[in-house]
Amino acid sequence: MSNQPTYLAEIALSLIEGVGGATGRQLISYGQSAEAVFQMPVAKLLKIPQIGEVLANRISQAEAKVWVEAEKQVAWAEKLGVQCIPYFDERYPAMLKQAPDAPLILYQMGASAWQRPRTIAIVGTRQATNYGKDFVASFIRDLMPYQPVVVSGLAYGIDIAAHRACLAHQITTVAVLANGLDKVYPPQHHATAQQIVQQHGALLSESPLGTKPDAARFPARNRIIAGLVEAVVVVEAKPEGGAIITAEIANSYDREVFALPGSIHQETSAGCNHLIKTHQARLLTDVRDLVYILNWDKPVAPQNTQATLAFDLDTLGEAEQQVVKHLAKQPQQIILLDDLSWALQMPTAALSALLLQLELQGWVKTLPGKQYALVPRAPRLV
Repeated sequence: MSNQPTYLAEIALSLIEGVGGATGRQLISYGQSAEAVFQMPVAKLLKIPQIGEVLANRISQAEAKVWVEAEKQVAWAEKLGVQCIPYFDERYPAMLKQAPDAPLILYQMGASAWQRPRTIAIVGTRQATNYGKDFVASFIRDLMPYQPVVVSGLAYGIDIAAHRACLAHQITTVAVLANGLDKVYPPQHHATAQQIVQQHGALLSESPLGTKPDAARFPARNRIIAGLVEAVVVVEAKPEGGAIITAEIANSYDREVFALPGSIHQETSAGCNHLIKTHQARLLTDVRDLVYILNWDKPVAPQNTQATLAFDLDTLGEAEQQVVKHLAKQPQQIILLDDLSWALQMPTAALSALLLQLELQGWVKTLPGKQYALVPRAPRLV
C-alpha cells in the first residue's frame, strides 16, 4: 500500500454502502484516519454515534473488496485525467464543506476554480423558452466584469444555455454531473463538456467512475450545485423539478436564492413565481439585483495577520496558540471544525472545548455550519 495515494482509504470508505459524507467524516474523526477505520474492531465501531451494527459489520467485512475497487478507481482516474479529491484535501471546495451532507470524495476533471471568491449557480427547466434562454445570455454577458465561477448541471434547457454563454464570454464554468466522469450525460453535450475543461473550467461528480445516471442521483447532484455556491439563480422552472429542489436545498444551506419572474400564463415560470411569492427567492430582473445583494461591488479589505498575532499571543497556552496560528493561515482566516481537527490531529470534542475558551477570550468567533473565524485584534500600544 506504500505506493498508493494517501486518499485511497477515503475512496474505499466511500464505496461502502451506507457510508455517506457525514457518516464518513464521523468515522474518520473518531478513528483519526480512514485507514484506521478499517482496522477498528466491530465493538469499537459500535461506540461511534450513529454507527449501527449493520454498518459496523459491513465496514469490518468489506475491507478487501472495497480496497480492490478503490485501486481500480484510482487507476481509471489517472488514465482519464480525473482528480480524486477527499474532503480533508485543501483542493476541496471550501463552500461545499459548509454543507452538512458534503461528499467524502469528489471526482474532478479540469482546473480547480474554487480559489475565486465569487460563485453562483444558474439552473432551470429543461423545456426552456426563448424568454429564459435570452435572459441567460444577457445575464451572463453582464456578469463578465465580476468574473464569477458559474455552476450548473449540463442538462438540457437553462443549464446548457448557461454553460455555453459562459464559454462564449470567457467566464469559468463548472458542470456537476449525476454520473461517473467516464461518460458525459446527456451524450449530446459531450462537445460542450470538453470545451468547459479546455477553457479552464471543470466537470465534477461525487459518483465513482462507471456510475450510471440513475434518476435518484439527480436530486443528490442538485445538493452539490447548491453547496458549491454563494447564490442560486433559478431561470424558468415548473412547480416541481430539479431547479426547485436546488432552490430548496440552497435555502436550507443559508445560500441566497434568486428567481426570474415570468408570465402567470406560462408553466415554465410558475415555479419561479411561486418561489418569489412565498419569499423563498429574491426577485431578479438583471445582474444589478444580484451584485447589490451579494455586495460584489465592495472590495474585500485584506486582514493584517501579523498585527493580529502580535497582540498577546504569548498569553495563550501551547494548544491555543496552535489553533490561532493555524486559523491565521487560512483564506479569510476561517476554517471548519472538521478541517481544524484534521489539521491539528486533535479530537473534535477536545478542540471544541479549546475553541470555546478562545471565544470567551475574544480570539475566535463561531460562524454557521461549524465554522470558526479569527477575530481581528488591534496590536497593543506599548
